[in-house]
Amino acid sequence: MRVATDIGGTFTDLVCLEFDDKTGKPIGVKVSKSDTTPSNFEEGIFDTIHKADVDLNKIDFFAHGTTVVINALTERKGAKTALVTTSGFRDVLEIARCNRPDLFNFNFIKQSPFVPRFLRFEVEERMDYKGGIVKELNTSTLMSIAKVCKEESVEAVAICLLHAYKNPVHEIRLLEELTRLLPNVEIIASYQVTREWREYERTSSTVLSAYVLPLAKKYLNNLEKKLKAKGLKKAPYIMQSNGGITTIKDVKENPITMVESGPSSGVFGAIALGKVIGKKDLIVLDIGGTTAKCALVENGQVKITTNYKIDHSRTKAGYPIQTPVIDIVEIGNGGGSIAWIDAGGKMHVGPKSAGAMPGPAAYGRGGKNLTTTDANIITGKIHPDYFLGGELQPDYVSIDLAVAPLCKKLNATKEDVAKGIIRIANANMINALKLISVNKGYDPRDFTMMVIGGGGAMHGADLARELQVKELIIPPHAGVFSAFGMLMSNLRRDYIRTNVFILNDKQKKNIQNIFLEMRTIAIANYKEDNYDSSDVVFTHYADLRYNGQEHYVKVQLDNFSDKTELDEIITNFHKAHKKQYSFSLDVSVELVNFHLVAEVEVDKPDFPKLENTEKKVEDAVFGNQEVDFDDLGKHLTKFYNRELLEPGMIINGPAVIAENATTTIVTPIHILYVDDYGNLILTLQQEK
Repeated sequence: MRVATDIGGTFTDLVCLEFDDKTGKPIGVKVSKSDTTPSNFEEGIFDTIHKADVDLNKIDFFAHGTTVVINALTERKGAKTALVTTSGFRDVLEIARCNRPDLFNFNFIKQSPFVPRFLRFEVEERMDYKGGIVKELNTSTLMSIAKVCKEESVEAVAICLLHAYKNPVHEIRLLEELTRLLPNVEIIASYQVTREWREYERTSSTVLSAYVLPLAKKYLNNLEKKLKAKGLKKAPYIMQSNGGITTIKDVKENPITMVESGPSSGVFGAIALGKVIGKKDLIVLDIGGTTAKCALVENGQVKITTNYKIDHSRTKAGYPIQTPVIDIVEIGNGGGSIAWIDAGGKMHVGPKSAGAMPGPAAYGRGGKNLTTTDANIITGKIHPDYFLGGELQPDYVSIDLAVAPLCKKLNATKEDVAKGIIRIANANMINALKLISVNKGYDPRDFTMMVIGGGGAMHGADLARELQVKELIIPPHAGVFSAFGMLMSNLRRDYIRTNVFILNDKQKKNIQNIFLEMRTIAIANYKEDNYDSSDVVFTHYADLRYNGQEHYVKVQLDNFSDKTELDEIITNFHKAHKKQYSFSLDVSVELVNFHLVAEVEVDKPDFPKLENTEKKVEDAVFGNQEVDFDDLGKHLTKFYNRELLEPGMIINGPAVIAENATTTIVTPIHILYVDDYGNLILTLQQEK
């Protein structure tokens, strides 16, 4: 039995795959959803385990993704943190980058750092940019630093020294001394978080990892302890932001790697399914209760970036985190996103969400704001018998109370307000989808869109139509697909080293040696987890730029070996740069970062084909009601039970396909086809 759980902003999801002991083939899938419980995240997990009737004693593999880190950061609910840095660099966090995301926006807000100035300490030491010691570390002030930390009840300390990415010897000494002086305080140094340059970004990353370290450790220790007490024999694996899983021990040492664990697993699940059905170019959209996330997959590969920020908007520069994260765009638009009207009388949707408690007005739990989910109920797109998996009937009285203020302010009917909310939500998501496609030189018409999450299938058809995407795929168990994706992820560790030089033949040996050193470290780390060197598979990348540029392009070094020619690497960089920026230059190329991905293959379940029992499409119909498809008109629409659909079935829109965790909308101009694996595939009718 293999289980994965994913804690989202609104719901906690579980997927359980059961296997035949003799054949090793999957024999059943259990899925369940429960409200996310922010005050005690483990409670939501055990609720899903109870609902799915899963026996922890029978589990061979348990993977887990969580929002505990991102929530602590965005809600400022982490530990009281101090910073120790090189003399003269105390204010790096305060100065930041001094850039504004929107130059002419006078509502710009200068965000306060996570560590106030009185808790930012300096030590005498200096390393040059090559890693050479200019001034030895002076530890004489550490006693007084520790004294202040104790007096101020500091819970975590971040250490970030100048050029420690090149030579961490001073950070290692500081870590040892402060651990001795502050035995009850969590301490982390920058070399444990990132070995990439850029002083502010590295300092910010270390501080944010320290800020969530006590909370994450406590959460992971409690989770491991409770799972073990209830029968789990093997320690759980934890999903990371880079799309791979790792050991719970690994994450406790640097919890910032979990910052975007949920969204990344959904993307890797989509990649795994895409390989099976022959779709390697994908736009993946995951719409949950709180946010919508999207990523682009080209030739079965998704881009990984370390240029990630939290709390970033048009008026806020955000906080950078230098950890490998899937290149994903995330916006505050989900099923629970609240509709509101600004001072100028314009309606907005999100980013504030109703969450699971009180949730949308339709939940009947005291929610007084109208949300995207409520709007979809008003337009008839959600069948009352399948609301929240059939556990709840929509509270229509609460919906009417919530929509009334909006109707009054906009002088509009309930139906018009609902359609307006859906249009705005769709427009927000279209903008996000363009950021990962059109804005980066990709034509959406060349891709297949795959939608997952509780709200993905609800909005997918409209979004695909707007972007002129020819094919839309809704996989089985789409509502809990992020959890499913964790079962498709390998053990993964990313190693990044900054070493800047011009690419020429003199550097060929240097490149080989640096990658060899990184591979040796990776193998040693995996050996601690009882994996042999033969188990580890390496993928090599380099961050390259033209000499004189500030930023770089990541280029995969296919089949890298000691025979790889520099001309091949440079040619691939020219192509990548031209694709992303529409031009290339005839100047020398500079290597900035070495990036090594070390993976251990995990046994993955097959995607089982659905059995065809020759049922008729009509057997899946369980009701009909009027549905408002906005500009496509109102139509009396048949509702189908997805569990009763079989391979080869074709349904002409309009139609609604209901299942426990999501609802698929088939507009009047779309046609639905069920493939051998149970995927729902939507195309425009005129193209059939």
